[in-house]
Amino acid sequence: GTTPVNVHGKPILSKTGGWIAALFIFGNEMAERMAYFGLSVNMVTFMFYVMHKSFADSSNAVNNFLGISQASSVLGGFLADAYLGRYWTIAIFTTIYLAGLTGITLCATMKVFMPNQDNCDRISQLLGSCEPAKSWQMLYLYTVLYITGFGAAGIRPCVSSFGADQFDERSKDYKTHLDRFFNFFYLSVTVGAIVAFTLVVYIQMEHGWGSAFGALAIAMGISNMLFFIGTPLYRHRLPGGSPLTRVAQVLVAAFRKRHAAFSSSELIGLYEVPGKHSAIKGSGKIAHTDDFRCLDKAALELKEDVINPSPWKLCTVTQVEEVKTLVRLVPIPACTIMLNVILTEFLTLSVQQAYTMNTHMGKLKLPVTCMPVFPGLSIFLILSLYYSTFVPLCRRITGHPRGASQLQRVGIGLAVSILSVIWAGIFERYRRNYAISHGYEFSFLTAMPDLSAYWLLIQYCLIGIAEVFCIVGLLEFLYEEAPDAMKSIGSAYAALAGGLGCFAASILNSIIKSVTGNPKKGQPNWLAQNINTGRFDYLYWLLAVLSVINFCAFLYSAYRYKYR
Repeated sequence: GTTPVNVHGKPILSKTGGWIAALFIFGNEMAERMAYFGLSVNMVTFMFYVMHKSFADSSNAVNNFLGISQASSVLGGFLADAYLGRYWTIAIFTTIYLAGLTGITLCATMKVFMPNQDNCDRISQLLGSCEPAKSWQMLYLYTVLYITGFGAAGIRPCVSSFGADQFDERSKDYKTHLDRFFNFFYLSVTVGAIVAFTLVVYIQMEHGWGSAFGALAIAMGISNMLFFIGTPLYRHRLPGGSPLTRVAQVLVAAFRKRHAAFSSSELIGLYEVPGKHSAIKGSGKIAHTDDFRCLDKAALELKEDVINPSPWKLCTVTQVEEVKTLVRLVPIPACTIMLNVILTEFLTLSVQQAYTMNTHMGKLKLPVTCMPVFPGLSIFLILSLYYSTFVPLCRRITGHPRGASQLQRVGIGLAVSILSVIWAGIFERYRRNYAISHGYEFSFLTAMPDLSAYWLLIQYCLIGIAEVFCIVGLLEFLYEEAPDAMKSIGSAYAALAGGLGCFAASILNSIIKSVTGNPKKGQPNWLAQNINTGRFDYLYWLLAVLSVINFCAFLYSAYRYKYR
């Protein structure tokens, strides 16, 4: 059943797992997020300055990369739970990720993959008169970029679950270890982001694009090596067979027995295999619940089912409850899609805002692409103070042993994200009016010396706080609530919500560009390349309204949810 095994599938005889094993796994996620955030910020400017694409096209391409890297996690979660197990899924997809990063490095290093850079000064870039990249050059870049995004499919849903697998659920401290694990896991994600926004940006400025992207590839290669070195220490769970097949069997069986009555004289009862163990490898038995009664018909054992029942006509109660659990979980991660839309917009649009502002901190001038490091620093600080400050304070208010329940933490994160986008709208309105009144209306790549970019820190820090509470709470919630043999699928829900948020941001941007503005009258759209004539503030207000509606939907879903 759920007994942990070694990499060869044999029962574990020696001491394995624990925090030491988890540390090797943290490194893999840290390198993946370092590459993820390094590309998300640097690729927009690389496409604009080197490949000569517009800011809008560059942002959409990066948003699609972010979406693919997260939405494809469903595939990775399926393969891990069904056939490969989490260890081999991580091993295969980290190799794919490394191949993609190597391809991106070649694109930034070899001139054959780049358009001609001669006679392309800042004025030419403003006018869009630089030689554009050839179709095959952009095809190559998009291909290796999306291969990199696809490589994340087996990392996102499996690393957090595989790390959590290293702790013995029979231990009296299991819940405490799990709670701390997910906080430290997200701390490793944050460290990767901070390195991407600082060291990688520094390498790019001092040594060029090829060195910056090459540093990401080297970091990924080192993390892969460390991951494989830790192999003897890992605890594994056996894959339980195709979860999609089991879900399909329940739906087909329930449909075939849709006319069967629960009080029929032909009814023997709800079917379950005898004994302590479930029929599903890697899963314990799940007790019957009364909701989604239509699915219970898949487990109705009639007299005709006594002899050699087909799994497509009769399913166990545990199998039916797996499907019920997956359905119950959907509304919670779905309500975090809006947070991911805001995160995506901040990652790309705030870089454009920072280009128009003074980024000096005393005598030190920070590069614009370093600005997103501040959410990471705020996350690092919050996670560092979480157990010493937040948990004791909230414990007095809520009485909860861990300060707040998982869903309460998700709700706090969503509420803070609303504040962040409201502030973003207020400040962008002020920044735009300042630019126009001081003669910078058409100089959108010229920094205004008297307007500090550090006003952006307020929205950055607020979204950092929101991310800590929402994403960490969601990851822990999905791992604990998902069925035993579907832990990776459960974790993939969070990554899928992130991917859908990226795609939703791209779709929203495309709609806004098509329906706002009037080219015939010379009125630019809200997301015009010249940020000083566009209306980014209107976009932020729209996001605020959508976030409030989404928060109300979350409150309703959380109120109705019952923990396992």
